[in-house]
Amino acid sequence: MELCRKRSFGILAGVIIERLWPDNAWRNFHYLVACETTGEALAIDPLDWELVLSTARTRGWDVTHILNTHEHRDHTGGNADLRAATGARVLAHAGAGAKIAGIDRGLREGDVVRIGRDVELECLDTPGHTRAHLCLLAHGDTPALLCGDTLFNAGAGNCHNGGDPEALYDTFARLAKLPDATVVHPGHDYLARNLAFTLDREPGNTDAAALLARVDDGARGGAAAPLTTLGDERKINTFFRLEQREIVARLRATFPELSVAPTSKEIFLKLRELRNRW
Repeated sequence: MELCRKRSFGILAGVIIERLWPDNAWRNFHYLVACETTGEALAIDPLDWELVLSTARTRGWDVTHILNTHEHRDHTGGNADLRAATGARVLAHAGAGAKIAGIDRGLREGDVVRIGRDVELECLDTPGHTRAHLCLLAHGDTPALLCGDTLFNAGAGNCHNGGDPEALYDTFARLAKLPDATVVHPGHDYLARNLAFTLDREPGNTDAAALLARVDDGARGGAAAPLTTLGDERKINTFFRLEQREIVARLRATFPELSVAPTSKEIFLKLRELRNRW
C-alpha cells in the first residue's frame, strides 16, 4: 500500500510534535509527540496506523503510548494494529472505558502524560463533541494544544454522535482563556469550509478572507494547511467572536426568536445549530 508521508513538525522545549496527513475521506490529522532526548513517542488518534508506524521508524522513534482524544472510530480504528506492532499502552478519557477497547490508563482532568524525559502533556477534560473528550496541553514559551475534535482551525466540533452543545460552549469558554501563542493541532482539516462559514456569518472579516485565499492557493489545505494559534482563532473563528455585531445581527435575521441582546451562550448554540446544516 502506498503511504502518504506528508507531514509537518516543530520542536517545543525538547518536545517534537509531528502532524501526519493520511489523505483519507475524513480529512484526519494524526500526531506523533516525541521526546527529542530519548526518542520515545506518543501516537495520538492513529487511525492510519501504518503511516504512523512508518513515520516513527523513519524518524528513529519508538512508539510507547497511544492516546485517543475520544471514542469515535476514525480516531480509535488503528489502536489494535499499532499496539500489536509496538506493544504501546493505550490511554484515553476515564469515562470512555466502555467505548474504547483495551484502555491501559484512564485519564482525568489535570493528569499528566509523560513520554521519555522531556514530554509532559496536561490533560484537559473537554466535553462537547463527545461527553468523554480530552485535549492535551503542552506548556512552554510556545504552548501547544492537541485538541481532537473539540476545536478545529476556524471552527468547532459537531455534537452529532454522543455530544452536548452546551458542554461544548463551556469548553470553548475555557479554551478562550489559554494564551494567544498556543498552537492549535486539531483532529481534522476543515479549515477552508470553516473559514467559509465565518465569512458567511461575518462577511467583513478580512483576516478570514485573507487566510481562505491562502488555503485555496494550497489546494484547499490538507498536508499544506497552515497552523494557527489561539490568537489567530480569535480573529477567524466565529465561535470565538460571539460579541461581534455583524455576527449577532445576521444570526438574529436567521433566528428571529433571538432577543435584541442575546447571551454569548445563546449565540454559540445558534451558530452550532446553523453550522450543522450549513
